[in-house]
Amino acid sequence: MRYVIVSVVKGKAGDFNNNLRKDIFNKFKARSSKLPAHFTIKSPFEYDGDISNLEKAIEKICTNRKPASYNIDGYSHFDNRVIYMDVKMSKEGKDLHDNIIDEISKLPYIEFTNSDGKDKVFHVTLSSKRIQPIYNKLWDYVNQYPCQFNCLFDNVSIYTWKNSTWELYKEFDI
Repeated sequence: MRYVIVSVVKGKAGDFNNNLRKDIFNKFKARSSKLPAHFTIKSPFEYDGDISNLEKAIEKICTNRKPASYNIDGYSHFDNRVIYMDVKMSKEGKDLHDNIIDEISKLPYIEFTNSDGKDKVFHVTLSSKRIQPIYNKLWDYVNQYPCQFNCLFDNVSIYTWKNSTWELYKEFDI
């Protein structure tokens, strides 16, 4: 089974991301993730066993912490491969994120890399599927829309890959 662990971006920022991704697809045929607006906590991983220990670890953290603020301020990119909304994570949010990583990395089937561990670049992707040939057009297009939001890191969500899409497995409120 394939899983991913994210925090879904809700409210105005989430709606903005979801709508802009649809708009980008309609205008440029540039695709993105099949997940709703989110920042990634643990990139996709495979595991065919019982994940109840993962659920318990996440639930324990979420019930003992308070939501943390973060800001989305403008756009950035990874080379000409990915365009994203730039997340400025608060100290409290970074601490919460790192605490989640500390706990779930104790599980034998969870391994983090530099790109998805504690030192990741927090971001909410807009477009990432084969965009190199149209990168400049996409970059100019998204930058015409102001992108400034105050957000809450208030959930941890596990999605599973089924029927050629990501389906919500379980959401934990913080």
